[in-house]
Amino acid sequence: MANHKSAEKRNRQRTVITARGRAVRSHVRSVLAQARVAVDEGAEDAAKLVHRACSLLDRAGSRNAIPRKRVARLKSRLSAKLHRAKKA
Repeated sequence: MANHKSAEKRNRQRTVITARGRAVRSHVRSVLAQARVAVDEGAEDAAKLVHRACSLLDRAGSRNAIPRKRVARLKSRLSAKLHRAKKA
């Protein structure tokens, strides 16, 4: 339990920031899953979904909701998967 006024404020901030980050990560995971399924099925809008997922990943990385190197890795794997699917 926080004993100082500043510690109480930091605790309030932490709960808000944690909830916001959790929502962002959840949304990114959902969009990533949709993009992966679209690429696997060869859907026409797969490129559009991959672009949307990359955009959301960049935004989440800039907000520190997801580590930047993980963002880069996920984007790289997703775009490589799309490229392989287009080739086949």
